[in-house]
Amino acid sequence: MNVMTLLKPKAENGSAPAKNWLSPLNLHWAGVGLLVLVNIFLLVRLGLLWHDAKNYNADAQAEQRIELKTAEQAAVPLRGLDAKLATATGEADHFYRQRLPGSYSEVAAELGTLTKKAGVRLVRVQYLPATVLAGSNAQLTEVHMDATLSGDYRPLVIFMNSLERDKMFFVINAVTLTGQQTGTVSLRLRLTTYLRGGGDLLPPPDEAAKPLGPEAMNSDPAMGGR
Repeated sequence: MNVMTLLKPKAENGSAPAKNWLSPLNLHWAGVGLLVLVNIFLLVRLGLLWHDAKNYNADAQAEQRIELKTAEQAAVPLRGLDAKLATATGEADHFYRQRLPGSYSEVAAELGTLTKKAGVRLVRVQYLPATVLAGSNAQLTEVHMDATLSGDYRPLVIFMNSLERDKMFFVINAVTLTGQQTGTVSLRLRLTTYLRGGGDLLPPPDEAAKPLGPEAMNSDPAMGGR
């Protein structure tokens, strides 16, 4: 028996464990183990993503609730807006009918009534050029008047007070008193009212007068002149 004969079985016996590890069964179990590890990794990853998605959904829902609350608060003034518009329109129509004159003759008649009640004399009324208000669909005409009255001081004060409280709408723009508090006083008023329905743009012929020129207006204290 030579040396090669003795070593040959040993070499064959040493390679046997390597062949056993590379057997199909061992490779199968190795693949199964690898798949288990991959599945565990995917499950952990899926859990982390689900946790993040849950937190994101909670934040998104909270943000949506805040936006909804803000929108509800912003919508509060708009609730019943149609009813409010109808009410405002009705009140405006009532104001136009009850407090705005329809013609110059109504204005003149009301001024005459007020001066008679107060015990003062209406010297003259000068109507300045009328203006149709923009955006009113020719329903409102702005009328400016320059009125001169005379009488005692107290009745004139009563007249101005009654003018401001009158059912017909008047706005006193400027007041000029000439004279003393005792005796006859001259009162000059700059007034404004509005004719409803467009009105008649021409004042009554007997009360028509040329509007004040720039020089007269600049010298009038009631208009801010010297």
